[in-house]
Amino acid sequence: MLGRVTTPQNLDERFRDAVSALPSPSSRRTPDEPVRDGAAISGARARMLFDAQLTSRHLDLAARWLRSFHEGFQAVGSAGHEGSAALAAAVRADDPVLLHDQGAAFTCARAAAAAPATVPITLAGAGPGQDAATPAADTASGTADPLVDTARDVLRGVVASASEPTSGGRYTIFGRTDLHVVPTAPTAAAHVLRAVGLAFGLTRTGELGGGVHHRWPVDAIVIASLSAATIDHLAAVTALNTAGRYDHAGQRLPLLLVCEDDTGAGATSTGWAADVLRSRPGLRYTAADGCDLVATYEAAAEAATWVREHRRPAVLHLSMVPLLRPAGADSGAAARAGMAGIPAARAAATIPAALTGSIAIPAARTPADHATDLARDPLVGTARLLVDAGLATPGEIIARYDEVGWQVRKVAEEVLGEPKLTTAVEVMAPVAPRRPVRVARTVAEAARVCGAADRSAAFGGRPPEQAGPLTLAQTMTAALTDALLAASNGVVYGTAVTARGTGAGITAPLRERFGPERVFDILGDETSVLGLGFGLALAGLLPIPQIRHLTALHHAAAQMRGEAATLPFLSAAGLPTPMVVRVAGLARPQAADDQAPDDHSVATLRDVPGLIVAVPARPDDAAPMLRSCLAAATADGSVCVFLEPAAQYHARDLYQPGDDQWVSAYAPPDEWAAGHVPIGRARTYMIGSGEDLTIITFGNGVPMSLRVAARLAGQGHGSRVVDLRWLNPLPAADLTREAAATGRVLIVDETRRTGGVGEGILATLVDGGYVGAARRIAAADTFIPLGPAAQHVLIGEDAITQGAHALLAR
Repeated sequence: MLGRVTTPQNLDERFRDAVSALPSPSSRRTPDEPVRDGAAISGARARMLFDAQLTSRHLDLAARWLRSFHEGFQAVGSAGHEGSAALAAAVRADDPVLLHDQGAAFTCARAAAAAPATVPITLAGAGPGQDAATPAADTASGTADPLVDTARDVLRGVVASASEPTSGGRYTIFGRTDLHVVPTAPTAAAHVLRAVGLAFGLTRTGELGGGVHHRWPVDAIVIASLSAATIDHLAAVTALNTAGRYDHAGQRLPLLLVCEDDTGAGATSTGWAADVLRSRPGLRYTAADGCDLVATYEAAAEAATWVREHRRPAVLHLSMVPLLRPAGADSGAAARAGMAGIPAARAAATIPAALTGSIAIPAARTPADHATDLARDPLVGTARLLVDAGLATPGEIIARYDEVGWQVRKVAEEVLGEPKLTTAVEVMAPVAPRRPVRVARTVAEAARVCGAADRSAAFGGRPPEQAGPLTLAQTMTAALTDALLAASNGVVYGTAVTARGTGAGITAPLRERFGPERVFDILGDETSVLGLGFGLALAGLLPIPQIRHLTALHHAAAQMRGEAATLPFLSAAGLPTPMVVRVAGLARPQAADDQAPDDHSVATLRDVPGLIVAVPARPDDAAPMLRSCLAAATADGSVCVFLEPAAQYHARDLYQPGDDQWVSAYAPPDEWAAGHVPIGRARTYMIGSGEDLTIITFGNGVPMSLRVAARLAGQGHGSRVVDLRWLNPLPAADLTREAAATGRVLIVDETRRTGGVGEGILATLVDGGYVGAARRIAAADTFIPLGPAAQHVLIGEDAITQGAHALLAR
């Protein structure tokens, strides 16, 4: 039941008034007949979808009722979008779907369609020739009615119940892995790019064959919904562009994008969203009235069939109406104030005792527009459809509305007492699962899989362990080759990964070795690179994308934060997105023809929960660290950023020209297990006695610090140089131990002083109880300029030496 609100009409009362005014049917259709002349949907299916629509509406109302006394923490907000129930009926139950935050009706309809045939979903008071109503026998733990169970799961999310099956009470989302509804992050339209990647990945898994885990049939299509209000967001614009570009290039992309438009365009395909979507090249456009159940079903079925047959992307533009605002901070007071004058009998018969939201009227809309929205209420539209078909009387419609309301209200009362997450450990469990033993076993298994014959063929008869000492770049090529041999679902991709001379030429040989199905170029947009990767991972692949430089990675930080970090959190680790992102970064001397901008900021990466950030400084660390990242992605579903110091790609010498101290032999597979580098473990170099000074550094700071430490040893001062190797998680135990060993710590941080890694190191030492002396050398708080000017703002050996002497003098 809705309370009094400040809008012209009460949504609940308008529904009742509109249904009561419907004329009684003059004839009756049987449930097996089309619900109206020429319709592609039967009366029985229309009744089932109406139940899903009713459940969706009452979930909206229940969420606001719970919020009215501070037990509901999020609104559902799908009122006016109940037409998406027809979309669920028009696509296959095994088609993966990614919904935006108004997808309650779709979720309910798919749950109802997946129910056993023995569970009837009927209207109360059915007329002659129809199924009799069968009220579900429900319990606190489950029911025979899939709609009641779905309502329970959604409302568990609203009250943050730890029993919520998707996120475990961490967020209210529409996601059911058993129904192939993929949970999506709350970031506006961020999931659409992942849907493009998933569609892309479905075609790739078919090409790669038996080595790839298939979650979905080979002819499945991907459905992604978004609101018209988000089509201007970066992720949506990028997704539309990427899908169109791939179609233009002949890439198969079985993708149906559904824009649910409640911006006031009405039942016609006009307005900004229509113009944007219709003008997109490579995307087939269809529009329909999303408030008309039959029109929506027929348009969705036609669009889905076209996508399935042609394996090409399409857009379905559905006009809907905005009926409820999201519940605001003052919603409780508004709901309680609106309860005055509500008959007690009505309150007991319907789902919410009060409503905290109100009719959404955009500033530019008029009262006439508002009245039009109310008149297009999709629940009223479906009720009219059923009454006109003689499948129910107006009284039966209202009775069913009240019955569903009572069922959902009862569920809302039941979930109130369910336990919540009570500890930080429980909340954080899905963010960063760390199973080091399993990771180590995965590395050993990779060594076993890499057979001698396969390696000999891949390396042209000369495995890298027989090639002599390798540089960092050469080691990366060898390690990636072994990675693709070990993981049959691994794919390497990015911008110009197949071209020699780009990215230090690391990936250029891989295309010839593994073919275009596993090594390929994509659009030169970093947001697409990451977004596609999350979709590829969802399709069962192990993506190893390459980002050209660290600056470019920052352009796509929203995908890293909003998708990589959030999806495991929202799915209770049920849908990990394993990926290892390679990126060249940190400062480097620029040649005249090198236009790639340097960047030494990693603060954005270190702030992403659960993200692993690896920085190998030298070749003999690079290969085992890459294997650890790939194993973590496989075993734990981790997303890793493998940050490669570009200045070290071709470095050979450490102390003096020709000493070959910065190249290393490549380990054969039978030595991988013994040489395993666990995530979050540092490497310590003992120079001299190692008793006087601890230098903590990473990346380019490692060779500089080693050279300084060697000079200090000549002066009688023993040092230990600690290479972090991992910036997230930091090797806390190693840092505390090595710092305490000398009582003097010099932090050599090539990132900026403000927000740099050094701040995290200092905090780690303090948290670990370190009480000795500490000093920090860091880059200036500025961007890296071109040419010799860079030396004035970056760290150097002179500054490291001065810092060391200052500490040793204490």
